[in-house]
Amino acid sequence: MLSDSELNKEVERLKALYELSILDTPPEERYDKITRFVQEYFRCKICLISLVAEDRQWFKSRQGLDVCETPRDISFCTYAIAEEEYLVIPDSHQDDRFANNPLVTGAPFIRAYAGVIVRSPDDYELGTLCAIDDVPREFSEQDIAMLKEFGSMVEQEIKKGCQ
Repeated sequence: MLSDSELNKEVERLKALYELSILDTPPEERYDKITRFVQEYFRCKICLISLVAEDRQWFKSRQGLDVCETPRDISFCTYAIAEEEYLVIPDSHQDDRFANNPLVTGAPFIRAYAGVIVRSPDDYELGTLCAIDDVPREFSEQDIAMLKEFGSMVEQEIKKGCQ
C-alpha cells in the first residue's frame, strides 16, 4: 500500500505521462532507431521503450517482442522506475521478485534485464529504456553508462515532441 506522499507522487507522475499524449500512439522511426541501435549494441534479444501507466506498461518502441503492452503488476519496468536511476537483473531465476513472474516462466522468458529510467521534461519517471535477454548476463558499469546515454536520447526525443 502506498503512503500519501507516494500516492501523490504517482498521481503527478501519471499526470505528466498523460499530458505528453504519447501513450497508444503509432510507432515512430525516431524511437525505433534508438531501440534497434541498443538491441544491436548490447546484442540482446529484446529492447523496449516502456511507458508505465496505471495498470499496464505500454511499449512506445519495441524490438524482438510482438506484444505492445503487458500488465503493470508483472512488469520489470515498474520496479525500475522505483529506483534512483536504473535496475539490473543479471539472472531473473535468482531474484525472488521475478523468479515466478509469468514473463520469466513463459514467453518471452526474460532472464536478464537492464533498464534505465526515462524521465519527462519535468523530471517525472515515465518508464524505461531496457535491454532484455533470454540468457543470464552481466551488465558492467560501462554498459549502464551507455544505456543511460541512449536513455538520454529517448528523453530528448520526448522533449522534441513537447515543443
